[in-house]
Amino acid sequence: MPFSSLALILLFWQWRPITTTVWSVRSDIGAKLLWVAFAAGWATVLISTFLISHFELFGLKQVWSNFTGKQIEPMKFRTPFFYNAVRHPLYLGFMIAFWATPYMTGGHAFFAFMCTAYMLVAIQFEERDLVRAFGDTYVAYRGRVSMIIPVPKKSPSAAAKGAAK
Repeated sequence: MPFSSLALILLFWQWRPITTTVWSVRSDIGAKLLWVAFAAGWATVLISTFLISHFELFGLKQVWSNFTGKQIEPMKFRTPFFYNAVRHPLYLGFMIAFWATPYMTGGHAFFAFMCTAYMLVAIQFEERDLVRAFGDTYVAYRGRVSMIIPVPKKSPSAAAKGAAK
């Protein structure tokens, strides 16, 4: 039995909820806004998967191609919709969905924190692989689009002007 399965069995067997309240939003408007953010996070995740090929992301395209004996065409670098605002909208959507809640317990906060930390580390490995796969095209994309928070990056000419002052 793989180590990961044993670790999960141990985790499920020894699980103890952490019920301490970290925050509780009592305002109806505040709670509704957080629920909207929660739904928007999950919608971002779902939409992002379809923007980059949902079936390929989950391995279904590869299985079908193998089953039918067809070759898969090499991936082309594309930046549809959300991918023009941030390089990792899937991760952003998960982070929003994990943190946007009107009632946060210690266990939920621990889960959200650990998942966020995991995603921030995973991005480093993923980006290394993307540079390897797409080379200068991805390096240029990385230079003009922010990683996870949708803020405009300075253009290279603006950055050079700022450095010259």
